[in-house]
Amino acid sequence: MDLRTDLAILYQIIWGLILINTVVAFITVFRRPRSITSILAWMMTLVFLPGLGFILYAFCGRGIDRETVYLFSEQHQKRIREINEMIEKNNQYYPPKTYPYEADLLKQYFAGMDESPLTRGNHVEFFTDGEQKFSHLFEDIRKAKDNVHVEYYAFFNDEIGNAFLDLLVKKAREGVEVRLVFDPWGGRTNVRFFKPLQEAGGKVIPFITSRNLIRKTRLNYHLHRKIVVIDGEIGWTGGFNVGDQYVGTTEKFGYWRDTHARIVGTASFSLQEIFIRDWNASIKNKKDLLEYEESYFVLPTQDDNVDVPMHVVADGPESIEQVIEGGFIKTIVAAKERVWIQTPYLIPDDSMTSALQVALRSGVDVRIMIPCMPDHPFIYRATQYYANLFQKLGAKIYIYEGGFIHAKTLLADDAIASFGTTNQDIRSYELNFEVSAFAYDEKVNKELATLFEEDMKYSTLLTQEMIKQQSYWLKFKQNFSRLLSPIL
Repeated sequence: MDLRTDLAILYQIIWGLILINTVVAFITVFRRPRSITSILAWMMTLVFLPGLGFILYAFCGRGIDRETVYLFSEQHQKRIREINEMIEKNNQYYPPKTYPYEADLLKQYFAGMDESPLTRGNHVEFFTDGEQKFSHLFEDIRKAKDNVHVEYYAFFNDEIGNAFLDLLVKKAREGVEVRLVFDPWGGRTNVRFFKPLQEAGGKVIPFITSRNLIRKTRLNYHLHRKIVVIDGEIGWTGGFNVGDQYVGTTEKFGYWRDTHARIVGTASFSLQEIFIRDWNASIKNKKDLLEYEESYFVLPTQDDNVDVPMHVVADGPESIEQVIEGGFIKTIVAAKERVWIQTPYLIPDDSMTSALQVALRSGVDVRIMIPCMPDHPFIYRATQYYANLFQKLGAKIYIYEGGFIHAKTLLADDAIASFGTTNQDIRSYELNFEVSAFAYDEKVNKELATLFEEDMKYSTLLTQEMIKQQSYWLKFKQNFSRLLSPIL
């Protein structure tokens, strides 16, 4: 057999393998409902990375399994209704409120969601500095008398992580009920790190998506929520995880600019319900099941001078719709004067992009603030792509130079202020388990607007000239990263 024949056979084998790979890729990608952008991204990965693409898909591309969806849906609906009745009874203490047009539309969108009722009489305090946030959070935990429930995406084994752990150990030894849910992929800590807490009487479990790594590996689905609820009265949520980088003590990021909220009021009931749902879905032993105890939902002292109406909304891949993203879109489209956004990752899907385009064409002042540095290279290049795009469409893009900005906020006119854990990217919309608050209060809106304006002093406004000066290589990386954005 001569060389020419050998090469012909080799070509046939190669083309045969390519054909088989392509057919299997089509079957794999289309076997479950997906967005068009996700389909195209995974097809590129599977076709152009034969073999390796399927390994990536096995760990990151499969949909969330039905058993996990069932565990989240199997909740105590009767108890949820009872909690909602407590919230509604508390709401009646406050006089009827007339909401601006934009807020009224968003309220209608969230109406009927049992897990996310409208709450009145809340007090909200914001923290943008890590040291201040942890100082006040630790003080609240020190004062805890009955229960402390903690849920974080990233919990690092470093100075602040160990200080937090030591405080929880101390409270557990005092007889306070301490329960903690964490995502092992976030801070790369495991249950062994929390062993002192378990020995002190606290209970710790990894989030359900980290279980059964071989049979049900779902590396793409993360517990991105950050929730602390203390004595059923005080709730904390926002962008800060637990680690030294979040207090600005690491050289890589320098100052860490984030937004975290301390909430006193029945909005904390929603945070508590989310925690209980996540805990019950993640436990292995039924004896660890959390019931809806009265001590987990304590009505606050009613105060005529404190009334921030708000929804606290949870969302994740177990849901058939993107509820939080829908709230963002409803807010943006209804805005008449301004939409101001802060996000570390700007990788919107087509729906969000269209909503921002509608706002821009309607003369709305759209401002978006992003970091000046990456913490994930591909994600940052995709963020740059969309920053360039929205700048060309008329948005004002601010590149924060004062450190790393990790805040996740959205303001609309003077009527709505949203904050929480949800980034403006496809991962947060579709893959992560998130929580965001939507407040209908001019004072809260003004406070976050003032913070935005202060951050503008440390930011560079992106211009057409700056975009033109970007190299061809940089633009190639931006465009390539954008193509992969649905699976980043």
